[in-house]
Amino acid sequence: MSFDTLGLAEPLVRALSVAGYTEPTSVQAEAVPAALQGADLMVSSRTGSGKTASFVLPALMRVLALRESEPRPAPMPRPDGGPRAPRGPRFVPQGPSVLVLAPTRELALQVAKAAGDYGRYVPGLRVATVVGGVPYGAQLRALSGPLDILIATPGRLLDHLGAGKLPLGRVGLLVLDEADRMLDMGFIEDIHAIAAALPQQRQTLMFSATFSGPAGRLAEELLREPRRIEVASHTETHADIEQRLHWADDLRHKNALLDHILTTREVDQALVFTSTQRDAEALALRLADMGHAVDALHGGMPQGRRNRVLDGLRSRRLRVLVATDVAARGIDVKTISHVINYGLPMKEEDYVHRIGRTGRAGRTGLAVTLAERRDFGMVQRIQRFTTQRIPAATISGLEPRTPEPAPRPKFGAKPGGFGGKPGPKRFGNGPKPGYGKPFARGGAAKPGR
Repeated sequence: MSFDTLGLAEPLVRALSVAGYTEPTSVQAEAVPAALQGADLMVSSRTGSGKTASFVLPALMRVLALRESEPRPAPMPRPDGGPRAPRGPRFVPQGPSVLVLAPTRELALQVAKAAGDYGRYVPGLRVATVVGGVPYGAQLRALSGPLDILIATPGRLLDHLGAGKLPLGRVGLLVLDEADRMLDMGFIEDIHAIAAALPQQRQTLMFSATFSGPAGRLAEELLREPRRIEVASHTETHADIEQRLHWADDLRHKNALLDHILTTREVDQALVFTSTQRDAEALALRLADMGHAVDALHGGMPQGRRNRVLDGLRSRRLRVLVATDVAARGIDVKTISHVINYGLPMKEEDYVHRIGRTGRAGRTGLAVTLAERRDFGMVQRIQRFTTQRIPAATISGLEPRTPEPAPRPKFGAKPGGFGGKPGPKRFGNGPKPGYGKPFARGGAAKPGR
């Protein structure tokens, strides 16, 4: 299948070709035609599957259609009394025709970049972002002129709505990107307030890792007879990502494991996750003192600095980025070869999003988790959530002094496995099938390297 078969206009197909994309991904092949037919959609797809294009392309098609349907200004008469062709733009719209809600600033900026890349041949395309950490004056200037697509985080958008600075009467397409994450961050009331300010006759596309619980209830409230598209779930193996689990005795041992991994030649660029902003800053300083080209990224940083950090990662001035979950949401850098869980996530689904930052665009990647004994419960929950074991490995000379923790069997159950099911006696007892295939960069990796 090619993008020509999805019903896209020639300017979009040409932009995709220039960007190096020749074939749609599975989620794009299903979601784009359905969206172009005007259906409301509930879409589940794993991170890195190309879901951003699956709603940006229909949004751009809507913009092109409006270019043809919106009225032209009346012709200006010539001095000799004859008609004169109109000058300037056909129509100066008030407010956007497409609204995209995203949970974080980084994800909103990634969506805006995709809209600019895929819409480079759309005449006069105007895309704006409304996110926290940016001065209100700059955003008001962007909102005051003609606008096609607005990408926003819910909190800051609600601020502008409350001030009466943003008309939304033209919005015909609403997109909720990573809806489950927005709900986790407490945006449920903001989303309802924003939806209430939009026209009732609109199309709504909702993207979420899961539609169980609050996300499913939100879909029932906002969508009309939606089509359900599930391309991949959290239990799907990532064929291009190898997982490893290293048990650490304590913080000093964990730091030694991290230092060894970051000095290996296989590391192209590494994304190191911490649990808190303070840990991200402290770890980035320690790695910088060791000579790494490193910086931190977290939600407490001003937007200007965050943009500079991301630019440094994309331009390869940075080899290592230390980040929290919120800040790293939406990072799409194809040269990230390693994701390292230095601090474990608060929720199991965040683990899937984390490791999806590597192994992108057909490349191979390695996801390493550095866990202390206190992390054992979360490791178990992650493995239950993904239905995959994370193979345990050791590094020669840095083996843990204490034995690996073993799961406690339920009362009356046989030892081993999850929930009392028969299985190996403990995690990592020999090679087992895991998430994907061996890491292919420079040959297959082996435990103990």
